[in-house]
Amino acid sequence: MKFDFGSLQEEDSPYPEVRASVSNIDDPDMPVLTVRMWLVGLSLSFIGSAMNVFFNFRQPAPIVIPIVILLIAHPLGKFLSYCLPITVYRLPRFLGGAQFSLNPCPWNIKEHALVFVMTNVSVGPAYALNAVVVAEFYYNIHLGFGFCFLLLLATQLTGFGLAGLCRRFLVWPASMVWPQNLLTCTVLNTLHAEENENAGISRFRHFMYVFTGAFFFFFLPGYLFEALSIFSWVCWIAPNNVPLNQVFGVASGLGMSVLTFDWTNISWIGNPFMIPWWAEVHIFAGFVLFYWILTPILYYTNTWNFAHFPMFGSEPYDRFGETYDVARVLTPQDTFNLTAYEEYSPLYLPAAFSMTYLLAFALSTCVIVHTLLYHGRTLLNGFKRIRVEDDDIHLKLMRNYPEVPDWWYGTVFVVFFSLAIVAVEVWDVGMPVWALLLSVLLPIIYVLPSGFIYAMTGQAISLNLLAQIIPGTLLPGQPLANMIFKVYSVQTLTESTSFVQDLKLGHYIKIPPRATFIVQLVSTLLGAFLQVGVKQWIFSSVPDICAPDQKSHLTCPHNKVFFTASAIWGLIGPSRQFGPKSIYNPQLYAIIVGAILPLPFWFMQRRRPDSWAKFVSTPVVLLGVSFIPPATGINYSSWFAVGFVFQYVIRKRNFAWWSKYNYVTGAALDCGTVLSLIAIFFMLQLPRGGFNVNWWGNSVFLNSASSHLFLRLCRLSGLCCTQLPILQTRRCSRHREIIRSLHRERKEGTYSLGL
Repeated sequence: MKFDFGSLQEEDSPYPEVRASVSNIDDPDMPVLTVRMWLVGLSLSFIGSAMNVFFNFRQPAPIVIPIVILLIAHPLGKFLSYCLPITVYRLPRFLGGAQFSLNPCPWNIKEHALVFVMTNVSVGPAYALNAVVVAEFYYNIHLGFGFCFLLLLATQLTGFGLAGLCRRFLVWPASMVWPQNLLTCTVLNTLHAEENENAGISRFRHFMYVFTGAFFFFFLPGYLFEALSIFSWVCWIAPNNVPLNQVFGVASGLGMSVLTFDWTNISWIGNPFMIPWWAEVHIFAGFVLFYWILTPILYYTNTWNFAHFPMFGSEPYDRFGETYDVARVLTPQDTFNLTAYEEYSPLYLPAAFSMTYLLAFALSTCVIVHTLLYHGRTLLNGFKRIRVEDDDIHLKLMRNYPEVPDWWYGTVFVVFFSLAIVAVEVWDVGMPVWALLLSVLLPIIYVLPSGFIYAMTGQAISLNLLAQIIPGTLLPGQPLANMIFKVYSVQTLTESTSFVQDLKLGHYIKIPPRATFIVQLVSTLLGAFLQVGVKQWIFSSVPDICAPDQKSHLTCPHNKVFFTASAIWGLIGPSRQFGPKSIYNPQLYAIIVGAILPLPFWFMQRRRPDSWAKFVSTPVVLLGVSFIPPATGINYSSWFAVGFVFQYVIRKRNFAWWSKYNYVTGAALDCGTVLSLIAIFFMLQLPRGGFNVNWWGNSVFLNSASSHLFLRLCRLSGLCCTQLPILQTRRCSRHREIIRSLHRERKEGTYSLGL
């Protein structure tokens, strides 16, 4: 039977987002695992990884993200393809006699994509480093290079094995779009494709225009005119109007100012050009419901004593209204001091922070029930090895390449989980093997529910809350075991979704699956070794590392947060925070509510398939607001406004423009802004302590009740007048006298919330 290749090339993805950014043709003869790919990829991965480990301990600091390396790799690849010899070399017969060339062809898109894959899985600082640093610096538990290396390998690569076993559910089906990959594919195709400009401006030229504009424009909100970033213009008009600042303020208010001109704030939740419109509607609706309606109601009614603390605070507080001082409930040996805890204070959560926990409880069961209801048949067919969906053009083209057997990924999973067992058994970390099994069971349960949502919406699920509460309950008083449980669960799920995302990118670019497997495995192994080495070198050669006054600003800010979490959940424990005697105990009922939430919409859809209920996804509504804190209202409102313009209005009215330029525009804004941020840091903020521009545009947003006044009074009085409910403030005729009294009592140490 003669096959019609022409008709195959005319076939395309059923999804317009994919058609707009992913090519539907392939060249199976294109070289992939070339010498220059390894040279460029490993070099940039090592440099980026080492820089990120160093910056992880510094404040302030930039971060080297894969999209930056993607841009840097292109001219390097072009240069090598120009200068390397094209001579064909032959290996000796005893080595197989294979032929190879240092320069087999022009720098191509598949090599470039593999460089990105290599950096995406290895350039970020390993999450497990936080546990090792906290154990050494705060708990004085020195476990050495061997434990650190094994822990990093186990946490990074157990997820790799898990990811490969999910391909038939998360990679091969066309409905698993993976929006993040659409921007990456757009950049790759823009840099490598040759277009006819007679049909209008090319994608490459459009990309360069937007990229250049974003690079130079970010100097305004990022350095010269920072008020454009914290654009709470209503608060500038009446900086001392408390109700106004609570509604429109960004630092501690609801952030209803709507607009910001800082792309890093707009894209905090995700690039609005990337996330589908239906998902953006779900996310913003969830934000409005839970944070612009429900949170103020709870706050102004003083539910769970919320009115005594900042509405959108991102830290726990004590009964004096101060940030919770974990050191006051620890012994000199960094163990829990129950007497000091009872004398000091329970731990209190501000309104937005508490709402985040409540929604996390609901999401933990909601996503499981939703997956079983809406994807149960798909899962059952996949486990039976029955085709989940009809093959699209991309899967048909990938049939040209041999697939990676499942047993390869299964072996990786078993080997690196065994290394985790070795680590907790050889070194005394207080973590039994059954707890380690439980820690890996969590990501196994959540990898498919998380993957389905991530692949369709671009929003990732984190196990952070569950991975702290479970070990805190089962292994009380053991902060190191709590941290290991947490990093193994959280990182395994994070890495598995990251690896699956890269597998889908290889699927879109038509990279042979075995080449992707080799690149991911090698880069992660070498990256783990490098990161442990860099960490060991920094801590052995830098004096006063992690000290607050360290002269190079290596104060370890992320590790301090990690230590606080380990003390709260590993020492104080979840039983004191959410137990029967805690005021937050009712939040646990959200677990039951979350399991029930998907049911009415599912039953309605079953009864009336064409009803509006088929468009509702309850996990997305709950998940989309998980960026709070530290995100605030202005991040969501500005993000939704941009998404409304480009993902709804332009797409509906000018689909041709949207198809050609939407993802190019989003990718260019990301790339230009990130490079501008790095340039500002190294050129203007790092040298000689930084060069500051002191004028009204860089200080006006600090003089409102939402930021400056709120912070000053909250630290002075413990019960901040700007954070009392509006009605309560209006009814208080002796307001100033009360505040003066609170100041006096706070100085004498006699003031508390009376709780």
